[in-house]
Amino acid sequence: MNNVYLLIGGNIGDRIFHLQKAREEIVTHIGQISSVSSIYQTAPWGNNDQPDFLNQVLLVYTNLDPFQLLNQTLSIEKQMGRVRDGLNKPRIIDIDILYYNEEKIETAELIIPHPRIHVRRFVLIPMNEINPSYIDTFHQKTIADLLSECKDELEVKAYQIEKEFLFKKV
Repeated sequence: MNNVYLLIGGNIGDRIFHLQKAREEIVTHIGQISSVSSIYQTAPWGNNDQPDFLNQVLLVYTNLDPFQLLNQTLSIEKQMGRVRDGLNKPRIIDIDILYYNEEKIETAELIIPHPRIHVRRFVLIPMNEINPSYIDTFHQKTIADLLSECKDELEVKAYQIEKEFLFKKV
């Protein structure tokens, strides 16, 4: 069984619904969700002319290899209506592979750990909530250390949601 950290997020439409749907699709097509962070509202990164994002980190147990995992995340995004039309654009859902066990992978189609974790508070804050002592295999530092060193100044705040919506059936 492989331990995978995923970041899910989006800023189009019913953001809570899309996060819930993504979690359900992950359970169906990827594996068991073991842990979830709080949901965080985040100012857009790299393109300010769009709505705020909601983001969440998940720890998932999967039997998939890294490339099967990538194919499944892309398939879920597409099935949910994600359109890839450039970097830092609004999106219904985004599923990023942050970590896959303690592996380092660098190919044209997949880089693990995700190459921009250390510069994005919207990734580090929810990751720190789940596992602050996790060692980033590229930087050889804990998530807590990466967060304390991060220079990103974009606002990331806990998103207040009514509990019944967290378990709303899709």
